Amino acid sequence: MTLRTYDDATRLARLAARWPGVPGVLPPLIALTDPVRTPDAAAFARGLPEECALIYRHFGRDERFREASDLAAIARDKNLVLLIAADPDLADACDADGVHWPARLFRPARRWSRTHRARVFTLSAHNRAELARAAVLGADAALLSPVFGTRSAGSRAALGRLRAAALVRTSGLPVYALGGITADSALRLQTSGFSGLAAIDGLKR
Repeated sequence: MTLRTYDDATRLARLAARWPGVPGVLPPLIALTDPVRTPDAAAFARGLPEECALIYRHFGRDERFREASDLAAIARDKNLVLLIAADPDLADACDADGVHWPARLFRPARRWSRTHRARVFTLSAHNRAELARAAVLGADAALLSPVFGTRSAGSRAALGRLRAAALVRTSGLPVYALGGITADSALRLQTSGFSGLAAIDGLKR
């Protein structure tokens, strides 16, 4: 990764550390991989600041077992919290810290969380009902998206700062802002009640 990438990521991490939201078990910055936008997941992870969290999203890639193993090694070296998206078996195989679940998979997420209480458990959310469900299920955190416009395929309309802040205020668990999060856009969220930030493009060149 380039020096510029590291600087951008470090700036975002420093901003996230100032967020006054509900405290939780996760660090204030969460990075997410994407097969299209971060095709080299290991290089992306190596460019992250130490002591942040990383969600590996493989979407069925054939390389997922090798990539997850590489990410687990990087996570140990950089003291990252590694979560595997929607794949508890792969999380077990690479000894990840936990699983991140899409909102639509809340039923298997609930079953998994009941037998893995020592593992980190996060859920995505897009509205008030999904945030409430994450709280009821005992998630360690929710990732609310999209707060701003994003390049994610099939992304919903952006919530915007005001609506996102209103949703966060109704939730009793740590909520992370996701979607169009960069060091610049994050400045607009400093008084919105988020516990931290989650990003993809904002953490790479």
